[in-house]
Amino acid sequence: MRAAVRQGASVAIATGLYGISFGALSVVAGVSVPQTMALSLLLFSGGSQFALIGVVAAGGSPFAAVATATLLGVRNTLYGTVVSPLLQVRGWRRLAAAQVTIDESTAVAVGQRTPAAVRAGFWTTGIGVFVLWNAFTLLGAVAGDALGDPRAWGLDAAAGAAFLALVWPRLAARRAQVVAALAVVVSLALIPLVPAGLPVLAAAAVAIVVGLVSRPATGRPEREDGDGGRPEEAQ
Repeated sequence: MRAAVRQGASVAIATGLYGISFGALSVVAGVSVPQTMALSLLLFSGGSQFALIGVVAAGGSPFAAVATATLLGVRNTLYGTVVSPLLQVRGWRRLAAAQVTIDESTAVAVGQRTPAAVRAGFWTTGIGVFVLWNAFTLLGAVAGDALGDPRAWGLDAAAGAAFLALVWPRLAARRAQVVAALAVVVSLALIPLVPAGLPVLAAAAVAIVVGLVSRPATGRPEREDGDGGRPEEAQ
């Protein structure tokens, strides 16, 4: 559990700092500070938020901005199907878990080996990112132009590096490597051809197709050596 908390906290810091970029870019795109904060508090999905202000900055209509952000946010629904059976929360905790079910909290959660570590990693990451993302969004939005171009700071690379560090240990099994390679190829091929969000969904579809094709005839999920599966799953 301590390792899960440390991992979640480090990811939360790396991701939260990137909120400065969103806040600054949002106000430069013409979105007000209150509107920028509402996006981080309520939408709370970095990819969708950047997609929305990107459309706004390009002069797109509000409908196009919302549609693009929604399409990109569909991936969080897939994350929910993964973490829901692991957390097994009810009532208001289920609503809170839905709000902080993002790339980072899901990645940290599924990387743990025990139910207690799963919960610790998920909540530490989710709440940590939520608090820091909103705090640094406000900082970036208030500072605005005084910060210059926040993309030059390399914060986007820091967040990506943290996420890659979470994913890398999961690629020990051959099938995971194949899925990752196919997902990358499909995403790169679709990025210049389709709206933002579709490449991510197509990459998820690759994993689903591979899972269906490689499912054993018995219908039971195939366990791979080195996949970091939890003992209770093997049973």
